[in-house]
Amino acid sequence: MDVGVESRTLVRGLNLRVESGSMLAVLGPNGSGKSLSLHTFAGLRAAHAGRLLIADRPIGEWTRRTLARELALLPQNVEDPFPANVLETVLLGRHPHIGRWQWESAEDIACSKDALAAVGLAGYEERDIFTLSGGERRRAALAAVLTQNPRVFLAGRTDQPAGSQPPSRGNCNCCAREPTRAPPSSSRCMIPIWHARFADHALLIGAAGDWRWGGAGEILTSGHLSELYQTRFDDLEVNGRRVFFQA
Repeated sequence: MDVGVESRTLVRGLNLRVESGSMLAVLGPNGSGKSLSLHTFAGLRAAHAGRLLIADRPIGEWTRRTLARELALLPQNVEDPFPANVLETVLLGRHPHIGRWQWESAEDIACSKDALAAVGLAGYEERDIFTLSGGERRRAALAAVLTQNPRVFLAGRTDQPAGSQPPSRGNCNCCAREPTRAPPSSSRCMIPIWHARFADHALLIGAAGDWRWGGAGEILTSGHLSELYQTRFDDLEVNGRRVFFQA
């Protein structure tokens, strides 16, 4: 699959498969096409070439409402065009699961409150969304995505993702207490653009349209990161984890 904007191709020949229960981290320099690739994965932009499958079905065959039950995108920048309280904002994530002309049920409200608790915003339900700080607003947006209960979770890069914590598999299971709510988090896959600490696999997108994909242990090396960002990286082990730093 080729990813691009207008006549410019940014990522050429992208070919990968993300399995249920896995997390794929997307890394690359500014302008390499990370966010554009995420929007293409979400079906918001057409690929320049090739095709995208969700659950082995071409994305163009999904209706938007049905696709919204399968896939959610947390964009890099979050805006709230209408005044509402925090709970009302988070409940928007339940709309793909609510019938036309129906109101939110007690289950929808309970799921939204569970999601707020999972991101550290319990007790914020009645707060005006415009009174939240930038980090709190980002966490509220994450809660809305969790209530959407997607099988595929795409997340754009941010300097302060969910209070400096990416959504763990535990967060994604925040509504799993009853069968009518979210399925076990092992059925989901997540594709974030941020720190790769929790990733099983990694996609490195270079500035020249090149890319590299594979298991995190194989792909996330000081050599590959040095080549990707055109600056030297070294790594060391701290408390059983590899830490990369600019040399």
